[in-house]
Amino acid sequence: MRFLERWRQTARQLETEVAALLIAVRHPAVPWYAKFLAAAVVAYALSPVDLIPDFIPVLGYLDDLILLPLGILLVRRLIPPAVLAECRERALREARSRETSWVAGAVIIALWGVLGLLLVRWWRHRTPC
Repeated sequence: MRFLERWRQTARQLETEVAALLIAVRHPAVPWYAKFLAAAVVAYALSPVDLIPDFIPVLGYLDDLILLPLGILLVRRLIPPAVLAECRERALREARSRETSWVAGAVIIALWGVLGLLLVRWWRHRTPC
């Protein structure tokens, strides 16, 4: 049971880090390149579509276990420590009052759907009938 509790705590910390990065994207003291990378990491973390789909055994979760922490680690090195600490504190305060945003999830899914439709349309026009 101790192992499961450790996983839950790690997942909560990861969620807090992603929320802190989302706040850092809007912070004026964060350099533009750190904002860009932080936005990419947050988008990947919140996106229902993964680089390797989760239904593929082992490999499906491997990208989440490796890519996401590596991205967070890189972005944390690019953001000034004082700013990151401020963003973490704000993320922890907001986590207590935050609920699941179904609207944000629907927007992300809709964006992926539009991207998929555009890709299919492009592919159909590209290939001869």
